[in-house]
Amino acid sequence: MNIVSIISNLRIQDIFDIFVMTILVYHLYLWFWGTKAFKALVGLVALGMVFTVAKSWGLFLTTWVFQILWQVLVILLIILFQSEIRQVLEKVNPLRFFGLRSGGNSESWVDGLSNGAFALASKKIGALIVLERQDLVDELVTGGLDLEAVPTGEVLMSIFQKGSPLHDGAVVVKGGKIKKVACYLPLSSREGLPEQWGTRHRAGLGLSERCDAWVVVVSEEKGSVSLMHGGQNAPIADHVQLGRLLRQAAVPSKGSGQGIGEKLVSALRQRFRLKLAALAFVSIFWLLLAGQQNFEVSLKVPLELKNVPTELKLLDPTNPELQITLRGLRKDASTLNPGNVRAQLDLTLAKWGRRTFRITRDQITLPTDRISIVKIKPSVLKFKFKELRSSPAKGKTGR
Repeated sequence: MNIVSIISNLRIQDIFDIFVMTILVYHLYLWFWGTKAFKALVGLVALGMVFTVAKSWGLFLTTWVFQILWQVLVILLIILFQSEIRQVLEKVNPLRFFGLRSGGNSESWVDGLSNGAFALASKKIGALIVLERQDLVDELVTGGLDLEAVPTGEVLMSIFQKGSPLHDGAVVVKGGKIKKVACYLPLSSREGLPEQWGTRHRAGLGLSERCDAWVVVVSEEKGSVSLMHGGQNAPIADHVQLGRLLRQAAVPSKGSGQGIGEKLVSALRQRFRLKLAALAFVSIFWLLLAGQQNFEVSLKVPLELKNVPTELKLLDPTNPELQITLRGLRKDASTLNPGNVRAQLDLTLAKWGRRTFRITRDQITLPTDRISIVKIKPSVLKFKFKELRSSPAKGKTGR
């Protein structure tokens, strides 16, 4: 396979194909990193690469076995990791890109919530506070009782104190108000989490992995406050820092005031090495598969004229060209050029008064028989000749 030829024949569709798959691989890595499904995903990719190499090298038995096992393996993965698959599908939510949901117009409740969280921490009262943003959390949380209240320090203290019947669980804040209490959150299945983390931290991290909600976690043992979002845990120093971050979370649709260009540059710089690694992985995998892709190429090939009668002079066309469309596997079609594709036309019959010739596939010479000819344009050529000497049998010149 001529990799240089394949790269030199890159199309806009190919670049877009690599770009889309790079984004997909990057986000799959972020979503699955640290989970049990990540190891299975790596193993699946490794098996896919072995299958691709075996197929390209013509290893019949290996290819046949992998084709049989592949179907069974996919079914097993769907059964074993259905929760992770659902998590990925929930993240691909088109509504978040259109800003159809926001966190409320007023931000006056933020100070009450941040002060209340640190008041709970000072008394070592554990708490889970979910701030819903654009993604709905109703389908992710279980249980809970409806409540309509402003998240002030006094309200939070009355909910989470140990004597309260509502202290076991999380509160959900929507639009600046507490909407549900005593809710249970999905636990994170990520491996390698700190051993000192209990159910509260794992629940906060688990929800942040499945949607764009921000979760405030107050530790009962250490009296510390953490903010979890996007599957990441960030310790919070004081109520001022928490209030500033919560204001950002409360207005996700307002943006940061940056232009489109600045946002693109900022997004590119974030985790640049990981994005570059995803691009390299997808590009290498694309090159391995590109050779097996059906590919069309269109070439302008000069038409070689042979056996021109000596008594005739060709007036038009003097340098005919053909537009030939060819199809085959990309590893073969990408090597085609006017130097290895020849077109010849025998003009022996022109001396009998013939002026029009049809261009057929038999007159095209290709470097390999794995390439097929799709179209030849023009398919008919009309020539104009001039007789160099008179001939009584033929009559007047030019007929």
